[in-house]
Amino acid sequence: MTAPIHGTCDPRFAAVKTAFEKNFSEHGDLGASVAITLDGEIVVDLWGGHLDEARAQPWQENTLVNVWSSTKTMAAMSLLLLADRGDVDLYAKASKYWPEFAQNGKEDIEVRHFLSHNAGLSGMDEKVEGDALYDWEWMTTALAKQQPWWEPGTQSGYHAITQGHLIGEIVRRVTGQTIGNFFRQEIAEPTGADFHIGADEALDVRIGNLVPPASGPSPAPDSIASRSFANPGVDATEPRKRIWRAAEIPAANGQGNARSIVRAQTAMANGGQAFGKTIMSEAGTRRIFEKQSEGTDLVLGIPLTFGMGYGLNSASTPISPNSNTAFWGGYGGSSVIIDQDARLCFSYVMNKMESGLLGDPRGFGLAAAMYMSMAV
Repeated sequence: MTAPIHGTCDPRFAAVKTAFEKNFSEHGDLGASVAITLDGEIVVDLWGGHLDEARAQPWQENTLVNVWSSTKTMAAMSLLLLADRGDVDLYAKASKYWPEFAQNGKEDIEVRHFLSHNAGLSGMDEKVEGDALYDWEWMTTALAKQQPWWEPGTQSGYHAITQGHLIGEIVRRVTGQTIGNFFRQEIAEPTGADFHIGADEALDVRIGNLVPPASGPSPAPDSIASRSFANPGVDATEPRKRIWRAAEIPAANGQGNARSIVRAQTAMANGGQAFGKTIMSEAGTRRIFEKQSEGTDLVLGIPLTFGMGYGLNSASTPISPNSNTAFWGGYGGSSVIIDQDARLCFSYVMNKMESGLLGDPRGFGLAAAMYMSMAV
């Protein structure tokens, strides 16, 4: 089904617009947005489709949706910013900043292990019931008490929900601010990024509901993957609730669109510069590529290479023709690409979820069209 497409697209990236149109006509997209920056400036900013399955409400220029784990790039960037300022040593023990964390076999876990999903805390032993997920103190206290599920630092196991609380608590201990406030003041506002970790009720008129996928992850029973997704367990309709939107769940509940993601992340692709502002040093952005682990992820079950806070381009996950490229994606299909070689930043955000955790043909096709445009 065709859908009206709005926005702007540099003629050089016409193939991206064509691919975006095909997402609606050939891949069943409902409502979506795609944005790209090159050398720190926007070259593609497109949106289209609808907010509802009846196709009665159009996706607007300022529509926001829950982007799930694409939010993790914002949490990672926040911690990398503190490291760039010298306020956090990524190779220090986490307990240097969070003393209560040094118990139950976690005494030697380093801050970098949070960024690379290597901390052994991909799920939780203490049952997350009722509104506990929305209680920051409850979540971080439970994580501080928990014993790791595997030897920290030896391999990755995707921390689908818990990573945000682990990173966010370091940010809170160092700055005295919640990670949502720190991100807003230090990254979102300077770059003009309309992205929110903890969304005020006034934003609800702009937030669209996600359409859940036909099926979710189905890991083997009693596996680390199964235990990780079971507790905390999150239903795909949870983002429709005000309590979800208001909370700070920095691994999963960011509200944004493709434009807001690239506005926030462009500095990471462009030597620390974005839209006339200096967010961090070029050296600070390159820390993404300090490889932390490589191999089959214990939770996702696929080979992944992790740097500091992002997945890295590799033979097993060939995201880009350029070596210094990082990425991540969100449950249902949203995606983010940081290409420091080409000084490109890309994002795709949609409301119709597919079952994948790290992207699907809609986002992959747009990224392929972007790189094809750069090669011409």
